[in-house]
Amino acid sequence: MQKRDFFYSLPKELIAQTPLPERSASRLMVMERKTGAVEHKTFTDILDYLNPGDCLVLNDTKVIPARLISGRVELLLLTRLSEDVWEALVKPGKKARPGDVLVFGGILTARVEEILDGGKRRVRFSYQGVFEEILEQLGKTPLPPYIREELLDKNRYQTVYAAHEGSAAAPTAGLHFTQALLEQIRQKSVAVSVVTLHVGLGTFRPVKEENVEEHVMHAEYYVLDKSQADLMNACKRGGGRLVCVGTTSCRTVESRTADEGVIHPGSGWTDIFIYPGYRFKAMDALITNFHLPESTLLMLAAAFSSRDMILSAYRQAIEAGYRFFSFGDAMLLY
Repeated sequence: MQKRDFFYSLPKELIAQTPLPERSASRLMVMERKTGAVEHKTFTDILDYLNPGDCLVLNDTKVIPARLISGRVELLLLTRLSEDVWEALVKPGKKARPGDVLVFGGILTARVEEILDGGKRRVRFSYQGVFEEILEQLGKTPLPPYIREELLDKNRYQTVYAAHEGSAAAPTAGLHFTQALLEQIRQKSVAVSVVTLHVGLGTFRPVKEENVEEHVMHAEYYVLDKSQADLMNACKRGGGRLVCVGTTSCRTVESRTADEGVIHPGSGWTDIFIYPGYRFKAMDALITNFHLPESTLLMLAAAFSSRDMILSAYRQAIEAGYRFFSFGDAMLLY
């Protein structure tokens, strides 16, 4: 299986640069996996495709203001290794040799301790007070590189149910939900469960190997509580469907599901790579955005349907003028 098998050509004007004024006003492409049949809806129509007894799985991670800027140097926090030590990217890299010290706002310093794989740095922070409060004061929201417009409201790069800080990028399929829509879903006797997976920038790392099977996924930290695993298992036992909101929810659930289909609670790091040929053990439907060409996210969607089906759906989305990527429209695969 070759990387180029997942390429498609996207007009730049279809890359959404800003979120819509109303979260749930985005468009929704619905594709039935058995036939490949496509319908064009709005996101609030998701109610029509959720049945009593189903379980919606959300990722409640929260994006941290992970970009710190000192003059012409930018530090991007990736993973917290201990209380004051982080794995980070520094641009330009020549300004971040071991022993170098970066100063932010006169109240936060970062000493580079080690150069890690992939050019990342291990940095140790020094400060007075509470780190999270200082980061909230000095940090900026980390947006994907294809978004060039300034984000006027940083909360629009958070889901309305974001709870646990730790992500360098948003689980963007969840950006379409409002509290009102979630309440309507609950009133339809659809269970709503949560997992936490802290999204790293590795999610957007391009697949460099031409042979897809040789790609090594980044690891991301997840938490799946027992109460939430019990809720999902009860749904499955009752004949309901597990509907994952986003590839991050999918990867968390699939990482914690045994071969017989039982979902187990737990926490840790997952580097699960889902591409065509993967046998899904728990997920029955997927709500997702439209993803970059040749990305692992697109490969996951193709694994859940088929490569030909997903690329056909993407061609139809382009012809219909759908908005793509993080602030773009949504897709339901069921």
